[in-house]
Amino acid sequence: MSRPLPSRAALVAAIVRKDLLEFSRDRLWVALTTVALVMFAVVFWLMPDRVDETIRVGVAPASLASVLGQLALEGAEIGLDVVGFESEEALRAAVMGGGEDGPSVQVGLALPDAFVLRVATRQDVVVRVYVGVTVPIEVRGAMTSVARELAFVLSGAAFPVTLEGGDVIVLGEDRAGDQLPLRERVRPLLVFFVLITESLALASLISAEVASRTLSAIVVTPARITDLLTAKGLTGALLAFSQGLLLLLITRSLVGDVPALLVAMLLGSVLVSGIALLTGSSGRDFMGTLFLGVAFLIPLMIPAIALLFPGSASAWVQVLPSYGVLQALVGAASYGRGVVELAPYLVSAAAWAAAVFALGWWALARKVATA
Repeated sequence: MSRPLPSRAALVAAIVRKDLLEFSRDRLWVALTTVALVMFAVVFWLMPDRVDETIRVGVAPASLASVLGQLALEGAEIGLDVVGFESEEALRAAVMGGGEDGPSVQVGLALPDAFVLRVATRQDVVVRVYVGVTVPIEVRGAMTSVARELAFVLSGAAFPVTLEGGDVIVLGEDRAGDQLPLRERVRPLLVFFVLITESLALASLISAEVASRTLSAIVVTPARITDLLTAKGLTGALLAFSQGLLLLLITRSLVGDVPALLVAMLLGSVLVSGIALLTGSSGRDFMGTLFLGVAFLIPLMIPAIALLFPGSASAWVQVLPSYGVLQALVGAASYGRGVVELAPYLVSAAAWAAAVFALGWWALARKVATA
């Protein structure tokens, strides 16, 4: 009596177990994965965990510091921390890195002793603005405007320009006062690096099996090509998802809206798994597969790098396959947004993941059929 054939699910599970066993025996990729996880975790914890949006401004003489401080309170969005100094020499020392007469400041305003009287009588006044070498050029211009505004306030003159609505109009999402620290901004980049590492590992495994004709031998058994391809896709997604999740646990980043975060991770894992199928079936050896993998994956890292800088991403960056995944990771982990709020990004990520996975499926199926 012949034994019954195993089910399709059992065949797929057997191939997945074989692939995971082979991966665990590959010392190179096990070492690279371990080193990558440790290195990315160390980089994450070394990043600053807070953003200081306050500019420390020194004013000499100290008697005028209260006036500038009042201006800062009236326009709290300016973010000025005003410190008074008795002399211009002490102010200069503070701007250069700190002195005995007071703490260090980023910008210094040196006003003449008779500043109030001269401004009130409409006389010309010379104000010296000192800035440190690390102060951005836009902040230097803003401090010049602060000095002029201070003169207007003290003279009692009305400003010749009125802003509509009393404030500037911000186009896009205003993050003033709610900026992400560098540690938060670098998180999706590190997670995606882990996914990339596992993608390259799967691509290397597939390339080796193509060269050794292992894949052709598998389809001679009761397993079909669809079983083989399903198992390879599951192996890649499982490796990428598990390692990405492990990094989130190590860095205590499993925060915010966890279901949305896990969905974004899963879509990213499917995306890189599809790329692994594509590059693994195209490469002829280890170096060729590695080169193709890096060539495919470098463009996908651009949206992650763009997240390190404030502002909206360019239109061409937003159409890259990894953009939706990375935006969903940031929205879920850093801002606590749910699946509904992140639906546009998740739908885009799902569409790209399905398209790339289908392309990788087709490429590997063609390779196995013609081998």
